[in-house]
Amino acid sequence: MKSIDLRKKFFDFFIKRKHSQVPSSSLIPAQDPTLLFANAGMNQFKDVFLGKEKRSYSRAVSIQKCVRAGGKHNDLDNVGFTSRHLTFFEMTGNFSFGDYFKKDAIEFAWEFLTNELKLDKEKLHATVFESDDEAYDIWKDIVKLPESRIHRMGAADNFWQMGDTGPCGPCSEILLDRGEKYGEASPENGERFLEIWNLVFMQFDRQKDGNDMPLDKTGVDTGMGLERVCSIVQNAESVYETDLFMPIIKKIEEVSGLSYDQNEKTKAAFRVLADHTRSTSLIIADGCSPSNEGRGYVLRKIIRRAALFAQKLTDKNIFPELAKVFIGYMSTIYPELKTNEKLILSLLNSEIEKFAANLVRGQAILDRFFEENKSDKIISGQQAFKLYDTYGFPTELTQLIAQEHGCSVDMAGLEKEMEKQKKQSKKKVDAKE
Repeated sequence: MKSIDLRKKFFDFFIKRKHSQVPSSSLIPAQDPTLLFANAGMNQFKDVFLGKEKRSYSRAVSIQKCVRAGGKHNDLDNVGFTSRHLTFFEMTGNFSFGDYFKKDAIEFAWEFLTNELKLDKEKLHATVFESDDEAYDIWKDIVKLPESRIHRMGAADNFWQMGDTGPCGPCSEILLDRGEKYGEASPENGERFLEIWNLVFMQFDRQKDGNDMPLDKTGVDTGMGLERVCSIVQNAESVYETDLFMPIIKKIEEVSGLSYDQNEKTKAAFRVLADHTRSTSLIIADGCSPSNEGRGYVLRKIIRRAALFAQKLTDKNIFPELAKVFIGYMSTIYPELKTNEKLILSLLNSEIEKFAANLVRGQAILDRFFEENKSDKIISGQQAFKLYDTYGFPTELTQLIAQEHGCSVDMAGLEKEMEKQKKQSKKKVDAKE
């Protein structure tokens, strides 16, 4: 099943069940200073759950653009090295605002996965929040899932919150057991037990002091990762082998002369570039530009990380070419990509070109530091600070490259150097005044 067909099947299923189809909101959250980027399907419905906003519908279905690369929800460092982590992903979701609750939400999800997508019922497991007896009983008594495949989990896994404050509640996840070759048979093993749907039961409004105030009306916020489900229905080993990524990966093979399956290091670089092409293109299309603070800095970090991994494959600046491929096949879903194509390509090209010299110079200096520190395998705080302050080499790339060389970075020492610089700068300002 192609991703375009999966999108249609999802929308059709919930529209038939009286849900209003709502377009994805921008990745740049409107009037919400608590978020760098939209990171969940419910972001645009936050005030509806809080009772501050009313809409013409009480049931909704959407496929939301999401980025998790900064702030509380940050998957950036994992991208490329697992089969499922992404900076940009699409979250399919159905929502209830004071309408249905746990029973219908669970039954809708089960029916879609087993009847519409024909997933093997025997491979599906459910998790519930440790004290949520109601959800547990629905899985056991109504869905008829064996108790051996219903798992009670703690707050870290099964209590969802959008941010430090705001709507939150217990959740129930649906996991697919991918088999013994993926390791231990435990719901904590995310490679074997792939989370494909999260059912969040909105019951509370978390306050600044950490207290959870009951919402006037309960709601449902569910999310099914489109990329993950594509990997299942397309029998792919990972999300990267689906039709959502393969056009970019084939282009990388073409321009680099290398094969995606050549070795694990090459595969990781391909995956990083494929993911980062998607996220940077859409972030720029939604109005963000690289900068040294806030979401602009997160965008800059993603581009620079892409530049580092691109260098492992070729000396050419291939990133804009990859973006052009992505825009070509994804603009039918997100027309803002085509509308802003020139801007996307221009910003990506400019940012990569500006960083290229720093990248080469910084790596050469790091190689010297690795040689100097080969006995203890630690990049000192002074060395990391010199790279950052004198040569403009980002600390996150110093850490990444050090990790590849089996070294660590003295982050505590780096912080001391940073504080020392701040004090010196303040003295200079005070002296001038």
